[in-house]
This record gives sequence, structure tokens and C-alpha cells, in this order.
Amino acid sequence: MLLALLVVAGVDAWRTRDLPSGPAPDAAITLADGSTTTLAAWRAQHPGRAVALHFWAEWCPVCKIEEPSVARLSEDWPVLGIAMQSGNPARVAQVQRQRAMPWPTAVDPQAELSRAWGVRVVPALVVVDAQGQVRFATTGYTPGWGMRWRLWWAQAVPSLRTWVG
Repeated sequence: MLLALLVVAGVDAWRTRDLPSGPAPDAAITLADGSTTTLAAWRAQHPGRAVALHFWAEWCPVCKIEEPSVARLSEDWPVLGIAMQSGNPARVAQVQRQRAMPWPTAVDPQAELSRAWGVRVVPALVVVDAQGQVRFATTGYTPGWGMRWRLWWAQAVPSLRTWVG
């Protein structure tokens, strides 16, 4: 059992090796509803809150399994989806309606935003704390309790950067 946990942790560490740490990168985004904003402006709509960036793809079977957990999470926490290589805004909006995905989603048809964030596989979850620091990043299936724990921790426990200066 311990060996299996070490293997899973090692694989996740390898897959997240390029994800950012420190301040969350900003970027212009187009949402599935056709509006445009930036990641920083979206985060600013949730002052004092940790937020989740959920990278997913329409063609990803694991993402589809994870969707109900993300939907429940989005009832209590700010979640921004990032639809990697899943089509134009109209297509992503259609997928979200068909699958009852209630969270806002940025459209990333060429995976440019995903690559800028170091995301190479989906699903991926990145938690950014209220101060704009990337606190957690994970890839592959994440259970709902794991998503909630990461957000709670980022919200409740200040980052070391806050303590150090």
C-alpha cells in the first residue's frame, strides 16, 4: 500500500513539475459565454477567497467522471474551468449545458493558456489563495474531498510567503 502511494505521489509530482509556484500568472481569457476578462480580474471578483482553476477537456473521460465533484465544489467555492482543446466558445458552452457544468469556463482551444500554466494533462486542479499565490496543483482524478481540503487549507492557513514577507 505504501509503495502504491509513493508511486502515485511520484507520478503526480512529475506531471505537475512545470506548474507555476508563487504568484499566479495572469492572462487574458475568453469565457464560454463569449465575454473576455483576465484571470486576475476573475480572481478579484472573489476577494478574500481561495479559488480553484479546473483544467478539463471535452474529450477527457476522467474529466467527465470528475465533473459531479467539481459541480458540487462550485456551489461553495469559486471555480473557473479552463477547457483545453475543446473547441470554440459556442462548443464549450454547449458541452457545459449538456453536462450540467455550472461553473464559468475559459476557452483554451489551442491549449495556449494551459501550456502557459504548465498543464500538460487533464484534469488538473490549481488552487490559488486569496493573496494570489499558487498553493496546490494536482493532475488526474481528484476526489471532491481532496479538492475541498486543498481550498480550505489555502483559505485557512497563510502561505509561508505571507509569514516570511
